[in-house]
Amino acid sequence: MLSYQHIYHAGNLADVQKHALLCAMLDYMGQKPKPMSYLETHSGRGLYDLEAPEAVKTGEAEAGIGIAEDWFDVDHPFRRALKAVRDGFGEQAYGGSPLLAAQLLRAGDKMHLAELHPREGDALEDAMVMFDAKIHRRDGFEMAQAVCPPTPRRGLLLIDPSYELKTDYDLIPKQIAKLHRKWNVGVIALWYPILKDQTHLQMLTALEFQNLPKTLRHEVRFPAAREGHRMIGSGMFIVNAPYGLHDEAKRLSKLFST
Repeated sequence: MLSYQHIYHAGNLADVQKHALLCAMLDYMGQKPKPMSYLETHSGRGLYDLEAPEAVKTGEAEAGIGIAEDWFDVDHPFRRALKAVRDGFGEQAYGGSPLLAAQLLRAGDKMHLAELHPREGDALEDAMVMFDAKIHRRDGFEMAQAVCPPTPRRGLLLIDPSYELKTDYDLIPKQIAKLHRKWNVGVIALWYPILKDQTHLQMLTALEFQNLPKTLRHEVRFPAAREGHRMIGSGMFIVNAPYGLHDEAKRLSKLFST
């Protein structure tokens, strides 16, 4: 609900997978001259300090982007976006999805970012002040349903909840089905954790039952961040996956398996 703060987990291996695929999609979509919209349901604060006590305490960034950055060439869109964030905010800065996306969007593209947590929302507004982004201080699914289909109609929606509420697993397939009916050309990207109890499987079964177009399901596994930690992997389920994304997903799978 309102207790989750991503600073404890920013830059972890789940972020590496999610942000690599996100940046690859936005980079490809940006190669066409038509404008696009970027929407995000659970934006967080947008900018993270990897030297903050919360990040140092868990060590997830050190075991994440700290070792994985060299997986990406300097011209990879994720590496380029991360460099732009560091150039603007310092070497220990890590961009959340909104700030990384902003580095790859162009003049004329539109951003709609939702964040319900009061402090995270304040920080998000500060992080995005230099960008043309509409910040919605409301439930992310409500925002997405209200905005879709967006203008410009071409675009991408990232759904990245904390899954603090177990009902999210039942709610999300219904939300995606409704959003796709409204916005059948939109790329809808869902991130989900892979937990030891395999909580995500029923949600994915419901999504696959809908026969959504051009779907990509990509999952990676990694050791638990610490003893007792339940997350052992990260997944992305993408509707209307852009051309070439399967190749990037395969490349990531090999990197995570080494």
